[in-house]
Amino acid sequence: MSDNSRVPTQIYLISPLDVSGDFPARLERALAVGGPVTAFQFRVKGLGQHEAAELAAPLQDICAAHEVAFIVNDSVALAKRLGADGVHLGQSDGSVKDAREELGHEAQIGVTCHGSRHLAMEAGEQGADYVAFGAFYPSTTKEIEHTAEIELLEFWSGLFEIPSVAIGGITPDNCGPIVEAGADFIAVSGSVWNGDEVAGIKAFADKLTG
Repeated sequence: MSDNSRVPTQIYLISPLDVSGDFPARLERALAVGGPVTAFQFRVKGLGQHEAAELAAPLQDICAAHEVAFIVNDSVALAKRLGADGVHLGQSDGSVKDAREELGHEAQIGVTCHGSRHLAMEAGEQGADYVAFGAFYPSTTKEIEHTAEIELLEFWSGLFEIPSVAIGGITPDNCGPIVEAGADFIAVSGSVWNGDEVAGIKAFADKLTG
């Protein structure tokens, strides 16, 4: 049963691995739709920090202009260098406590918790601002190592105030059960960037606000 007092589920938009070329223009178009996108994660792999920072700078400016939180994936050092709004930590990316000391109390720190209640509760105890569960569906963006059950979202939203992010193969067509289960955010990437980004965001918006 849905809770009518709950804030509608929002979109946590994750970048493709290649953010060069015309990607800043694509991000601008996606965010200009407005509505449910409230966070953007900068997720690149295998780049030096200087190169990553150069790619991140225009994207960070676009997010700021649209009042969308700019979150750096994996790297506390890069998040600190950029003055990002926060960092997303995998299970091998260091502790919430250390990230908090580096980034300060205002930073949004999220933690990947896969399908584990235990990992999520640990993250919450350490002061995480949100926990990410998944993958809920097969993904075209990354290889799936861990899966999560939709019941986990119901359990979490019923007991804890810390927001949850659902991740993994989420599309406008399959997001309904995840939204109903109480996810505060749905993390989306391929379902937006693999096609027309404006149409993708609008399709999600229709499902989240309809």
